[in-house]
Amino acid sequence: MNRLYVIGVGYRPFDERTKEIILDSEVLVASPRLFEVFKRYDEFETVKDKVMVIESVEETISFVKSKMYETRSVPGAPQRSHNIVLLGSGDPMFFGIGRRAIEELGKEAVEIIPDLSSIQLAFARIKEPWDDAFLLSLHGVSLAGPGAGPDSEKTRKRPYEIDDIPLLLRRHNKIAILTDAENNPAVIADRLREQPAVTVYVCEKLGYPEEKVTGGSLEEVARMSFGDPNVVILLKQENARDNKQASKRNEEAGFGLRESEIAHSGGLITKDEVRAATIHKLRLPPKGVFWDIGAGSGSISLEAARLFPYLKVFAIEKKEDQISHIKENKIKFDALGIEIIRGEAPDALANLPSPDRVFIGGGGGRLEEIISSAGVRMPAGIIVTNAATIETLNEAIQHLENNGFEVEVVGISISRSKTIANKRHMSALNPVFMITGTK
Repeated sequence: MNRLYVIGVGYRPFDERTKEIILDSEVLVASPRLFEVFKRYDEFETVKDKVMVIESVEETISFVKSKMYETRSVPGAPQRSHNIVLLGSGDPMFFGIGRRAIEELGKEAVEIIPDLSSIQLAFARIKEPWDDAFLLSLHGVSLAGPGAGPDSEKTRKRPYEIDDIPLLLRRHNKIAILTDAENNPAVIADRLREQPAVTVYVCEKLGYPEEKVTGGSLEEVARMSFGDPNVVILLKQENARDNKQASKRNEEAGFGLRESEIAHSGGLITKDEVRAATIHKLRLPPKGVFWDIGAGSGSISLEAARLFPYLKVFAIEKKEDQISHIKENKIKFDALGIEIIRGEAPDALANLPSPDRVFIGGGGGRLEEIISSAGVRMPAGIIVTNAATIETLNEAIQHLENNGFEVEVVGISISRSKTIANKRHMSALNPVFMITGTK
């Protein structure tokens, strides 16, 4: 059986076993940048004629797979396995090509031989421990962009973007970031200028002869330029008040936010009691994908993300003022599991992963299209939508049944106490029909 060795390069000489693998390999695959790095190794001259330089991730994977599935044998001789080496940057399993290689070829066919990671080296250079750091990658935007190569994550959607860093700094005092040409240190520092007491370290060209480490304030780094590749480390001065507030938020984490706690406008929010019943009817899984369509202020998304941190919550909303509320609430309640999708359903649903659960809070007159779009992507699952009118109730029942869902309807009437002349009276809210479709 042919075998793929994903070998990290950049910082240390190869050990004896790694040297043997490289010398015995049939072909070595490298990105243009890592080809230049590999030139510094003693083994390069011996194997340089076997090196294949490929820039695109997809072309790299395609080439490696074609080599892995090749069979060659001499008649009468035993079939010989062919070793293929794929060079990765640092530790290939840290935001690198190792993950993709295993996904494509399986664990049995791949061996990972890591070097130091750039993050490891960066923290060593600034003499800070990194076991308490939050690590993220902003590396990679376009496959055709500068420096694109098989050690990048260019085809994988990033879980965090540059605009999420202020939120992350609320939860973490130490953040390390893999950058790229677009999300560079100056841009990152400029986005964070309003953050108090943050020191920035930029570690450029680690492992290269021209390696350089720069430390400074956000304002200072925002005015500077740096060479690629580089790593950014953010150190926030610990603040007892911030830590106390974070601790309080963690203690309060769970189910049962109040309307008064959630940023919203004009009373446009799912009422507490209706929200509780909605979450119950959705029967959310601990892991999976949840679409909150017409998310409004994001109250349903907030409850879902706080209850199940590993659930992927997509809050789909078209109105900019509501999107601002969702962002504010996401930060306030540390609901990092929410991804905001700006746009109108069903068009905005096209590139989302298929859902396990769907809540339709607002259809914008396109309820039939939304239910149909969600239904065709759900071999099994639950859709819940709430209606304030008989017309919407009938429409929801019809479209859910047409898409193969078993339908249940619950009418919810809520009265809240109100004190008038020192006496409590019950004041009724508008009744709501809750329609649940299951298949």
